[in-house]
This record gives sequence, structure tokens and C-alpha cells, in this order.
Amino acid sequence: MSATGIHHIALSVNDWDKSEEFYKKLADALSAKPIIETEGGPHRNADGKILIFAGNGFMFSIWEALPENKQNNFKEYNVGLHHFAFEAPSREAVDDLYQALLTMNAEIVDAPAEYDYVPGFYAVFFRDPNGIRLEYAHVPA
Repeated sequence: MSATGIHHIALSVNDWDKSEEFYKKLADALSAKPIIETEGGPHRNADGKILIFAGNGFMFSIWEALPENKQNNFKEYNVGLHHFAFEAPSREAVDDLYQALLTMNAEIVDAPAEYDYVPGFYAVFFRDPNGIRLEYAHVPA
């Protein structure tokens, strides 16, 4: 048995209104669409909100943090998620998303640049309204 990829990623967010607005704009820029917007089940909280997006070969979602966890903040290098990256089809797509992020007033961690992880690796790093670090990266085939 083997995996063929990562099916989806689900993020917990503490500021629902800001996160919903941000992720809807980000999804649109990445050509993804909301496929599920719901409140309650399967969320553990009866009125917890869930928003699931699907794009060409990827899915991601945001889940409203439980009330007792909303005061928590994301911390890189803590146990759990460090960051996650969307795959870009080209360097131009990275530059285009960067421009979209600027119009969204997203926090840019690192502007588009080539990184020496592997030859030709080109990416932009940014944060969502909860401080979660995200990346959009292109690696030539």
C-alpha cells in the first residue's frame, strides 16, 4: 500500500471572519472554489464553522478553533504544523500570487525569490490572519 500524495490539509483558525475573507481571496487566486461551507457537524462544536476548498488536484480547509483555544496563536517550530506550500505551475504564477497577496494586505515573510533548496526553486512566503506561514512554490520539472 502506498500514498499517491497528500489529499488535503485542514487548518484551525482563531479569527473566523478575517480567515474566511482571506482564504476565499487566496482560493480564488489559486483557482480553487469553496465546495463545503457549514456550521456544526463534523465540527466538534455545535456552531463551529468549516470551509472546504477544492482546486485542480488539491484541497484545503479552515476550521474555526474551539472557543477555549481561540486565544492561542500559531507558532512556527512548536509541535505541529510549521508551514505548508501550494505548488505553483510557473515562476510567473508565483509573481502573480505575490501581487494578489499585496492587494489582500497579506503579511509577506519573503518576497518571491530563488532558494537553493533544489535547482530553480522559486517561492513566496506569507502569513494568514492567524499567523500561519504559507508558501507558493515552483520547482521546474
